Amino acid sequence: MKVLVHDDGDALGAAAADQGRLAIAEAIERSGRANIIVATGASQFAMLDRLVGSDLDWSRVTAFHLDEYVGLPASHPASFRRYLRERVVERLPALAEFVMVDGDAPDLAAELARLNARIAGETVDVCFAGIGENCHLAFNDPPADFLTEQPYIVVDLDEACRRQQMGEGWFNSLDAVPHRAISMSIRQIMTSRQIILSVPDRRKAEAVRNAVRQPVSPLFPASILQQHPATTLHLDPASASLLA
Repeated sequence: MKVLVHDDGDALGAAAADQGRLAIAEAIERSGRANIIVATGASQFAMLDRLVGSDLDWSRVTAFHLDEYVGLPASHPASFRRYLRERVVERLPALAEFVMVDGDAPDLAAELARLNARIAGETVDVCFAGIGENCHLAFNDPPADFLTEQPYIVVDLDEACRRQQMGEGWFNSLDAVPHRAISMSIRQIMTSRQIILSVPDRRKAEAVRNAVRQPVSPLFPASILQQHPATTLHLDPASASLLA
């Protein structure tokens, strides 16, 4: 895992986006198309804003949605579908395809089957993601399932994860935060050619330390990235403060 510390959150987001832009351009040149994974949350604001402004042939790019709450309608202010529609899809009308996770599908098993069939056989060129305050990767909270081969799974959200969502202002109370989500699995994320993590803020410092310094363990889900051959962790001074 390569660790880079930037001056502030804006510089972090710019560097992560520029790295991703180059990787996407290389994939298009190599294969004629690119597959990417995009994440949500406050940590991705600066990166996504710069990425969608990149000079790329977006008509050759397919984007896969990383995770979504179970039971939350797409109209809800905290919906990740809404987040990505407003910050990515509406700003990239040429985008070839955006594969959304329908968290309030009436049949979750059918939705998982749809998602898993769609991503089956695809090579993901770039996964953009973050790390949660509890060291989660996507919505794979500790102890994370490192073994499942399914690309998308239904997961239970622990209290620390749910408190983070409330603390970031997405929900008015803890009771309002859903208890389950559809998430891309750890093994699916790990198949990505390149993983680019944007992780700002002091509240992520302990999770960053656990991801980088702890032995690989389901108790620290993002620690699995120590075993990935091309992961870059973009930090600011606050999120890197416990690495010294």
